[in-house]
Amino acid sequence: MESFKNFVEKVGYPRLIIGGFLFILSIMAAMLSIPIPGLIGDILTRIGMNGILVLAMVPAIRAGVGLNFALPLGIVCGLIGALISIEFKLTGFTGLFITLIVAIPLAAIVGYFYGQMLNRMKGQEMTVGTYVGFSVVSAMCIFWLLAPFRSPELIWAVGGSGLRVTVSLESSIDKVLNSFLSFNFAGVQVPTGLLLFFGLCCLIVWFFGKTKSGVIMNAAGSNERFATATGINVNQQRILGVILSTILGAIGIIVYSQSFGFLQLYNAPLYSAMPAVAAILIGGASIKKVKISHVIIGTFLFQALLVVALPVLNILADGNMSEVIRMIVQNGIILYALTRKTGGDLA
Repeated sequence: MESFKNFVEKVGYPRLIIGGFLFILSIMAAMLSIPIPGLIGDILTRIGMNGILVLAMVPAIRAGVGLNFALPLGIVCGLIGALISIEFKLTGFTGLFITLIVAIPLAAIVGYFYGQMLNRMKGQEMTVGTYVGFSVVSAMCIFWLLAPFRSPELIWAVGGSGLRVTVSLESSIDKVLNSFLSFNFAGVQVPTGLLLFFGLCCLIVWFFGKTKSGVIMNAAGSNERFATATGINVNQQRILGVILSTILGAIGIIVYSQSFGFLQLYNAPLYSAMPAVAAILIGGASIKKVKISHVIIGTFLFQALLVVALPVLNILADGNMSEVIRMIVQNGIILYALTRKTGGDLA
């Protein structure tokens, strides 16, 4: 009994409940003759395409800023990089490389100024982040209408100006990572390149946490007074964390979009931070403590539950409520996670 209690405390109630629900849904999927290899392939793809957006939460939490609800800042930078790549007709890995080259410095600059803002509003980071994220998305709606792009793939066919709401990546970087070294195993399509890129990003963030700079940033985020007493410039470390988080957000949306096959502009990035926040909390992180394992576990649970729940519930609902069910399941997971700020801790 004592060992079971210790297991529950270590794993955490949120992950046990969601894991148990996922197990039940998986059994139901098999009973309803839903192709399991197809579900597994979809889960692997969604982990790869969403994982870096969840990973973007790690530097901000470690720097003491908390959950980065201003993730749309980085996402907007990534979208701009992708649009420039399409404008100049760059394709394949060349297009992906140029997209990243444009997006990363832009995200670093934006992250720097956002970090400066947060240093003036300590204690209100998540509230300010939500407001900033929403404001930037609204302001960018004007930019998308006035942006000086000329490619027929980007602008409206009627009028000749203003970017489309949805931009196809078919002729540029569509599924570049998904297709790289991809193979089929027992009916499961494994997006090797996508998963390797996600793993590489996780490895880089993990390695940075072990470096001197990473240790200093963690110390500044863990105990501000102690860090200040030891001579650490806490404000500088907070800015560094925000910059890294914003850069990962930009990379994340590029990886997501190339896997999805489309860029989504205007109001699409509005609530993009919510699933990432929910996933990392479900994975066991808190607003002050996070590990790379929390990113991987949380992304798996969040995305697997969505992938398995939708076809099961859609069949049970006679196929008439797929979109309604998707919204209920996704927002239900987000709401459940956000009511548990301590992640894996008992609540």
